Amino acid sequence: MKKSLLLASASLAAWCLVSPALAADMRAPAPSYKAPMPMMAAIYDWSGFYIGINGGGGESRFGGGDGSASGGTVGAQVGYRWQATNWVFGLEAQGNWANFERTWATDPDNYFTAKTDSFGLFTGQVGYAWNTVLLYVKGGGAVVSNKWQQVVDADLAWSSNETRWGGTVGVGLDVGFSPNWTIGVEYNHIFLGSKDDVRQDVDMGLVRLNYRFGGPLVARY
Repeated sequence: MKKSLLLASASLAAWCLVSPALAADMRAPAPSYKAPMPMMAAIYDWSGFYIGINGGGGESRFGGGDGSASGGTVGAQVGYRWQATNWVFGLEAQGNWANFERTWATDPDNYFTAKTDSFGLFTGQVGYAWNTVLLYVKGGGAVVSNKWQQVVDADLAWSSNETRWGGTVGVGLDVGFSPNWTIGVEYNHIFLGSKDDVRQDVDMGLVRLNYRFGGPLVARY
């Protein structure tokens, strides 16, 4: 009996000594691995209605090379753009006050003045966007208001207001500098053809500031 108890005690003691070593030798199970979700890239979305202001300078040319009238212009625009992948399409209406004026004088009491005092543009746009940068071309219809005045011997001899319709083409570059605001530059050429044997066209450069309604960003994987 004593011998059996002695053997049992020795076996238990041996197991207590060996089991920590066996546990240390056992390899821990490999941790489970879950692939991370793909990163989402936030890109600028040009879709939505927008409204803005513009300002710059231009030149209205009447007939020959000596018939150019230049000055400044300010105005506003409203439009809508929609984006498909990197392509952006839009429609826009723009109205401007202008002071493109030229005076031909023989003396202070005898002169003739030609002035373009306002214009409107109604255009479609096609552009390509690199995230917050949009390069576009535009084209459509234009209307221009002119004023003519002649003074003889310090008296107004005659004056006339004239409205001309024609076409316009242009190119622009817009940059989104905050979620809903963009700033850009634009060049426009208005061609009006001839009326009463007087041909007219207009060139202008503008700086534009727009506020766009709607969400500024979309997430893409």
